[in-house]
Amino acid sequence: MRLRHKPNAIPHMQESPYIIFNPEKYKGSWNDLFKNNNEIELEIGAGKGDFIVNKAMKETDKNFLALEMNTNAFVSACKKIEENELRNVYGIVGKAEDLIEMFGENEVSKIYLNFSTPWPKKRHNKRRLSHENFLKLYQVICKTGAEIELKTDNEVFFDASLDYMKDFGMEIIEVNRNLSEENSIVTEYERKFRNRNMPIFHLIGKFK
Repeated sequence: MRLRHKPNAIPHMQESPYIIFNPEKYKGSWNDLFKNNNEIELEIGAGKGDFIVNKAMKETDKNFLALEMNTNAFVSACKKIEENELRNVYGIVGKAEDLIEMFGENEVSKIYLNFSTPWPKKRHNKRRLSHENFLKLYQVICKTGAEIELKTDNEVFFDASLDYMKDFGMEIIEVNRNLSEENSIVTEYERKFRNRNMPIFHLIGKFK
């Protein structure tokens, strides 16, 4: 789905205290930004922010960070954080490839991958956010025993992600090939799939 270009997206976010354009500044000290020592959970590819905003509202005893490179989508997340006056969530404009520049070792307690681009062509598989190339990055910034929680509508991508995690030596905590609506934070994007009666695939892997 192509998003309409929003010329005011970047200026709006640059003026917001909730959006970070220079995440390397906080490497190793994200808890200082939150002004507490609560666990930090990270969503990679946060889109319009529906998931992370809902998580932050429900779990006020945790800190949340949302990473997104598409500013046209992310400005919506910025507005939702502002409207709800949340103090336990910040957005980061950036790419997953640069996570090592953004985070120190053992800073993140959990990673969420929600409806990531499946990159179906074989030559593009290494771009998948669940691929070994990214698992190596996640392992560096995550605490021992941290989990990766993944949701997708694409079964091929789901099966590949499951294999990536197993081959990486992760413990598979949960595999669900038809996640119920009651057990999911249903975003606008996910709602479109559910309205078409498409199954939502869900898995949780844990770093040993």
